[in-house]
Amino acid sequence: DKKEEDKKEEDGQSLGQIQVDKYFTKKYYTGYVNDPELTNRLIKAEVHDFRGEVPEGSNGILELIVVWIIPFVAIYLVMYLLFRSISKSGGGIGGVGKSKAKVYIQKETGVSFKNVAGQDEAKESLTEIVDFLHHPGKYTRIGAKLPKGALLVGPPGTGKTLLARAVAGEAKVPFFSLTGSDFVEMFVGVGASRVRDLFENAKKQAPCIVFIDEIDAIGKSRDAAYGGSNDEREQTLNQLLSEMDGFDGSEGVVILAATNRPEVLDKALLRPGRFDRRIIVDKPDLKGREEVLRVHSKDVLMHDSVNLRDVALATPGAVGSDLANMINEAAILAVKNGRKVVTQEDLLESVEIVIAGKEKKDRVMNKEEKNIVAYHEIGHALVTASLKGTEPVAKITIVPRTMGSLGYVMQLPEEEKYLMSKDDLTNRVITLFGGRAAEELVFDSVTTGASNDIEKATQIARAMITQYGMSEKFGLMGIENVQNRYLDGRPVSNCADATAAEVDKEVMRFLSTCYDKAKEILSKHRETLDKLAAYLFEKETINGKEFMDIYNKTEEIPIVSKEEEKEKEKDEDKEKEEEKEDELKE
Repeated sequence: DKKEEDKKEEDGQSLGQIQVDKYFTKKYYTGYVNDPELTNRLIKAEVHDFRGEVPEGSNGILELIVVWIIPFVAIYLVMYLLFRSISKSGGGIGGVGKSKAKVYIQKETGVSFKNVAGQDEAKESLTEIVDFLHHPGKYTRIGAKLPKGALLVGPPGTGKTLLARAVAGEAKVPFFSLTGSDFVEMFVGVGASRVRDLFENAKKQAPCIVFIDEIDAIGKSRDAAYGGSNDEREQTLNQLLSEMDGFDGSEGVVILAATNRPEVLDKALLRPGRFDRRIIVDKPDLKGREEVLRVHSKDVLMHDSVNLRDVALATPGAVGSDLANMINEAAILAVKNGRKVVTQEDLLESVEIVIAGKEKKDRVMNKEEKNIVAYHEIGHALVTASLKGTEPVAKITIVPRTMGSLGYVMQLPEEEKYLMSKDDLTNRVITLFGGRAAEELVFDSVTTGASNDIEKATQIARAMITQYGMSEKFGLMGIENVQNRYLDGRPVSNCADATAAEVDKEVMRFLSTCYDKAKEILSKHRETLDKLAAYLFEKETINGKEFMDIYNKTEEIPIVSKEEEKEKEKDEDKEKEEEKEDELKE
């Protein structure tokens, strides 16, 4: 027994101790034995009691409840509540095919055509749809049918969604609003099911308006040229086409959709009978911007001296959302400066905030950098003042802005221009090179400050050659075209590699000519350049009047008022007409 016990001590593991009698305790060891016949052998050896003991205080029923029943009940409750929540929201297995369209009534939209400004043509087209919903009889009597759909096309922020809500507000009918991505789900076939459900609900509540924002999410062309399509999106698009064909215009269901990528939409979606009208919602012109500013400023306390037309002139290319942001920024500035009303100064400052960012007061340039930036900005302004037909300078600053600029020149056009001549574009490129030319002329070195100027100048030069037909070498050949004019507007080349190389050479030649012209102008006006740069270095920010006073005084140019300039132009035109009449008589 002693040897057997020693062996067990070497190989086994202790399980504890057992009391043999009141004086002696024996230690037992064991190890796992992988032997299926162990039970039979124990019985043959007349070992009758080899059962394990149940620990004291344990309860089999309690253990069953705690270990098995409670976890299963908890899991069931969690799953039940989860599926119930998903089902209520229109998703999940039970409601996955239901439409996610939000339904508004006239009181909830709270928008009418009075809230929309700067889009008169778009409002006129949509007013006809509203009138049809109000008085269908006078149209059906003559045989006219309600347009089934209208596609609102335009850049982001121009008010496409606002126009759609205004139509519903004016018509006082239910308004179903959803986006193209609402049709997309993780399950196949869900998009088509949601389209069916949407039109079923719309027919029940007719007359009504269904608005699908960003329809390009489901209406993208099935052509491989636009990345092709997948089965799920094709099913959704096919169902939408089928539903639009399946109802009559006289039912009073109007489909409005919005997109800023019309070129990628499927042609079948755009044909008459589905989207009968394409309504362009473009960036507002001068008059439109002024109207938008008035709409957004009606609830803002304005000073009597505020001139919104000047603000509209200073914001060419701005959309409605930009102008709304400017009004809000101006109101914040007025409160910050302790004023009870918004002034013209606040509005013009808000324009700068939206365009260039806020003043970065913690960025302090050393004297050398400050002097370089002063010459750079005066270079731009001086070239602008020396060229004919350029926009007058309104402000020059060398105070850094949060959007990265160390300084800039603000120019305000005297009137809205819709066309740019070759001379206008050439002068624009020369003006952009004025800053770099001033650096090289004065410091005999250049810095990284002109990177954005070079980028813009290159874009203009390339467009002149490849798109506008303003190159003598390539003539009227269209080398590039813009595919997505409402978003990034990037041109796509459609020429051979050899032609592209020649285009690059022509662009370089044109840019070099413009740069030489900028240096020539600044060399002629070197004294004026030095005086203006020193003045800007001291003041940091000067307005257009200060700039022109120093410019005219240094150049010994007599100061002429705008009225005198107009009278002079009239006299010159009159003299030309008289000369022509004399030539005709001869």
